[in-house]
Amino acid sequence: MRRGRILRLDACGARSPVQTAPSARPLGGIGSALDGLNPSPAENGSVSQSEPHKRLSQVDTVVLPFLGGFGRYQRRLVALTWIPAFLISFSQFSDHFLLGQPGRKCVRPDQNRTSSVREIFDLIATGNDAAATAEGSNVTACMCSEWRFELQSGLQQNVVTKWTLVCDGEWKVHIAKFSLLVGSIFGYLLMGAMADWLGRIPVLLVSVLSVLVFGLAMAFSVDMAMFSTLRFFEGFCLAAIRLSLYVLRIELCLPAWRFSMTMIASLIIVSGQLLMPGLAALCRDWQILQIVIIAPFVLMLPYVWMFPESLRWLLVTQHYQRAKRQMLRIAHSNSVDTATDSSGILSELETELQQKPKTFCVTQLSGTRNLWKNTVVLCVNSLTGYGIHHCFARSVLEGSASHLHYYALAAIAVASCMVLFPVVAGFGRRGGLLTFMIITALASLLQLGLLNLIGKYSLWHDAAQRDSLNQRFSYAFSIIGMFSSHAVSTLSIFYCAEITPTVIRGGGVGLVLASAGFGMLTAPLMELHNQKGFFLHHVILTCCTLLCIICIPLLPETASQPLPETIAEGEGLLRWPILPGEQHHLLARTEVREYSRVQDTPLHQVVNPGNGSVPSNSTANGVRTS
Repeated sequence: MRRGRILRLDACGARSPVQTAPSARPLGGIGSALDGLNPSPAENGSVSQSEPHKRLSQVDTVVLPFLGGFGRYQRRLVALTWIPAFLISFSQFSDHFLLGQPGRKCVRPDQNRTSSVREIFDLIATGNDAAATAEGSNVTACMCSEWRFELQSGLQQNVVTKWTLVCDGEWKVHIAKFSLLVGSIFGYLLMGAMADWLGRIPVLLVSVLSVLVFGLAMAFSVDMAMFSTLRFFEGFCLAAIRLSLYVLRIELCLPAWRFSMTMIASLIIVSGQLLMPGLAALCRDWQILQIVIIAPFVLMLPYVWMFPESLRWLLVTQHYQRAKRQMLRIAHSNSVDTATDSSGILSELETELQQKPKTFCVTQLSGTRNLWKNTVVLCVNSLTGYGIHHCFARSVLEGSASHLHYYALAAIAVASCMVLFPVVAGFGRRGGLLTFMIITALASLLQLGLLNLIGKYSLWHDAAQRDSLNQRFSYAFSIIGMFSSHAVSTLSIFYCAEITPTVIRGGGVGLVLASAGFGMLTAPLMELHNQKGFFLHHVILTCCTLLCIICIPLLPETASQPLPETIAEGEGLLRWPILPGEQHHLLARTEVREYSRVQDTPLHQVVNPGNGSVPSNSTANGVRTS
């Protein structure tokens, strides 16, 4: 209990030296004694300064440059991660076509449904004309035994028209959309943890096999219950494929290439969104479309031989035998002569071949000081970005299913990805994320508040002119909001992949992607409740954007920095100031590693600051005293 109390005070105390009497055991004493501690064994996968295989953990600065940097071998593998992006985008945007609501016209009215008409007359008799009008319009529109449907998505038949999911059956459509997203959330959470435990490639292979089974079976569903159930498992498997490819792509690249390679993949996904209407027009039937979307995943089966396991993951989890074979393979493909071994990497690897592999889990985040906070901030950013994007999109679409609106959303996504390049290059990850979040918050606040002010204080007395002006402003703010919220969502996921260490990167990225899934759930939930409470929902998400603006400056900057490999390195990521005049006190990376291990140091090992054994360059509460 005493140790935990001292640690919390040390972590949250003032960032200036504390001068107290020796008997008072000052807060600065523990911080001052850190440099004098004997190094304790590294825990939670961390690599201490005294470990003999230190260079093997420096993948970006030592190992990959020795193997040829971002050479031909790495570029080929990154290109292989782009190919499935088309297939994932087809499935991701298939809701618009498989579950799109058609235009309908009653061909044969239902003469037997007279009970509803009696209810209308009863309401009129009681004087409740307003309720009677609303109820009557809904009832009379659905009193039909045979419909004529007209789809605008390019298909002649989809799930809605096959099982006549209109009026009383419309809720089943929202459940089908809901099941895909819920399956994705579970897939991100569970398979992300499995990717850290078993490796990235086993998760990828199992997910590809599973999506072929569930996706093809979904095309032969006999009812809506079977369709929704299989759609849940399809979402689960697609989430695992996306996550494993995302992590593999990040871990293949050097710092200078990570962002550009990830943004190219994002553009490919948007390109798949643009091609989806043409694919639907060629297939004409929803079952054929589903088969065409899923069947090409067969091409990913050879990835088990073409795509090796992540070298970073092999080294940090001490799978040194497999890492040695892969390093020789990479060096041969990049035409690197390993005979000289001037850096001593291979000889150092030989001495560690007998080490036993280690396993890690994302639950170890709960034992960190800073890493879990950074992850939570990015999860909230991702959830807010995807959630508020639906609010902006609804203001533009208003229930329309036309191709014009569909292409407008895709064009906004393309523009967002393109603008991300110069903004992130100029302001960094944190500055870019903060910029787009501020734009999102302003667009949302103006849309919620300014439109009411225009209607209240407008100089136009004509109601039609005021409504037209409000609609134009609403469209403008919605387009800006969709543009910036898409950038926020994309950058939050990438940012989390850079902050989370290799040992738990799968689980960390899974958390932020699952948060994005919760944000996307707002669309079917609002539709299921017939948009009731939509304004309050928009207000809550707007408040979340303001909260994110406060928290984003607390994140560390990762631009041009090596990826953290261990939890200790993830804890050691530093928060640099956004503005040149910002007052801050920062620890050096070597000091942070010692500082993060104070929770594992018994009190009797802490050097007494009064015995004269404290080094001259010691620190007090993170501030160098001399």
